[in-house]
Amino acid sequence: MVFSYKTRNEEIQKVQDEELDLLVIGGGITGAGVAVQAAASGMKTALVEMQDFAEGTSSRSTKLVHGGIRYLKTFDVEVVNDTVKERANVQHIAPHIPKPDPMLLPIYDEAGATFNMFSAKVAMDLYDRLAGVTGKFANYTLNKSEVLEREPQLEKEGLQGGGVYLDFRNNDSRLVIENIKKAHEDGARVLNKVKVVKITHDQQGMVNGADVQDVITGMTFHINAKVVINTSGPWTDEVRDLDKKDDLSDQMRPTKGVHLVVDKEKLNVPQPTYFDTGENDGRMIFVVPREDKTYFGTTDTDYHGDLKHPKVTQEDVDYLLRIVNRRYPDAKISLDDIEASWAGLRPLITANGGSDYNGGGGSEKLSDESFNKVVNTTKEYLEDSAKRDDVEKAIQEADSAQDSGEVDPSQISRGSSLEEASDGLVTLSGGKITDYRLMAEGALKKINEKLDNQFDLIDSKEYPVSGGDIDPDNVDEEIEKLAKQAQGKGLNEKDALYLANLYGSSLPTVLTYDEPIKGLSQRDSFSLNYALNEELVLTPVDYFLRRTNFILFIRDELDALEQPVLDKMAEFYQWSDEEKANYQKELAEVVAESDLKELKED
Repeated sequence: MVFSYKTRNEEIQKVQDEELDLLVIGGGITGAGVAVQAAASGMKTALVEMQDFAEGTSSRSTKLVHGGIRYLKTFDVEVVNDTVKERANVQHIAPHIPKPDPMLLPIYDEAGATFNMFSAKVAMDLYDRLAGVTGKFANYTLNKSEVLEREPQLEKEGLQGGGVYLDFRNNDSRLVIENIKKAHEDGARVLNKVKVVKITHDQQGMVNGADVQDVITGMTFHINAKVVINTSGPWTDEVRDLDKKDDLSDQMRPTKGVHLVVDKEKLNVPQPTYFDTGENDGRMIFVVPREDKTYFGTTDTDYHGDLKHPKVTQEDVDYLLRIVNRRYPDAKISLDDIEASWAGLRPLITANGGSDYNGGGGSEKLSDESFNKVVNTTKEYLEDSAKRDDVEKAIQEADSAQDSGEVDPSQISRGSSLEEASDGLVTLSGGKITDYRLMAEGALKKINEKLDNQFDLIDSKEYPVSGGDIDPDNVDEEIEKLAKQAQGKGLNEKDALYLANLYGSSLPTVLTYDEPIKGLSQRDSFSLNYALNEELVLTPVDYFLRRTNFILFIRDELDALEQPVLDKMAEFYQWSDEEKANYQKELAEVVAESDLKELKED
């Protein structure tokens, strides 16, 4: 189904002439999840995003759909239970995107360590039980020599051993666009680079839509809707400010997360690895292999700058390099080794406590006695000699002491919030990528109530996104079959698998766009033609950063691709010389920022 600038222009005209059931503000993963469920349930739906889809936050995550094992530091059993179940649901509806990738958890004997070997094993066993993990993906422990055999670059001093448990790698921006495409396929009016400038009201003072502006043309128009939902992530409070009748208080406390990318020859890890920083600061760091590269992060620092443009600072780089070089002392990674980077904001809610990255409970800490009691009771539960009620009782009885001072930004909750202002504006905020479907499901129930329960809501756990029509229990085999189709078009095995993994069951459609593009390989010609015609890509940055991962993980090939892609897009969109030069400049600036060019020159 065509989804291009042509359909965008048509829908801008159509959306002005109809009353919608629902207007979604924000085209990250939360808004995309709401839109796909609403459209599939028969609601007349529109979604507007002031930037590109996923540009603000949902393309800037750690790129994992992880189960939050860190919550078991304070035995937040319910949180982990919900998260691992929801992770399975996401893998079921988008099986070509989240892929199982067991995580190594090295255990060090040092101040502030999250787990020791005993508590790590108990936590992993509980995690597996909650997630229903058995067989080849069940957790196991390694002794020190086995950990070092697997990752010989790891710091040896203080290393006790490690654990391995199931986690999932993710392509965050692809997950968003696949939801967006499915919503569009089901009839939603989906518009990127369209900004809300005012929330509007009817004569009774109730929200009835929004005035919006096409960022590309500057044209302003009105969208009329019975229900408006704000899913704008870090911009939640800013969108509320556009509603002069919103009576809810501000709630967001965004934090910045930074990730750095190096060549795998510089830091070669066989699997994702997750460890304490060693700085007794309550934080943990991921090191993840991907596309012949390795990336690591993340930071968790309060952010008060431009929400559109968080940057990687020297302080961020120093922090991450210090930790990674401590854990991998032979790597000796320097600023010059960094090939790419990204900074993103997390839409955290101030009122709650407990980060999915850095553990639950806000500033609460369990005493050693209480901690050991919870561990032992949990172990008995796993051995079927205690009941779940016993675990919950042990947790409830655990002594806790509040640290003085403000809550650290790494401890602010990733929990979600669904609120309605007195004028009817609905706001869905917070959360994380793993929970997006569940958050949208809750929002749809509320929206349907506001629409007098006219609609039969779909079972979104059984509704595949675009590209997801493959057997989730046999993903590897399905991807291999799809890749064979691409090989039948003349692609080599590596390129065919790349496209099959990127597009899933949409690959046969991708392969119909077989027009050669001067200067591009067959693989990249397929990809760009498809992006232009069916993924509403409007700029070179959209393509290189969010429809593909060239800027982040295939940086080696990027320089040779820039001009051919610019030339094709200029022809496709009939850009003037000035427009083409502006897009070329924008791309150069984004690449230079990812390369940390300014820091390297300083």
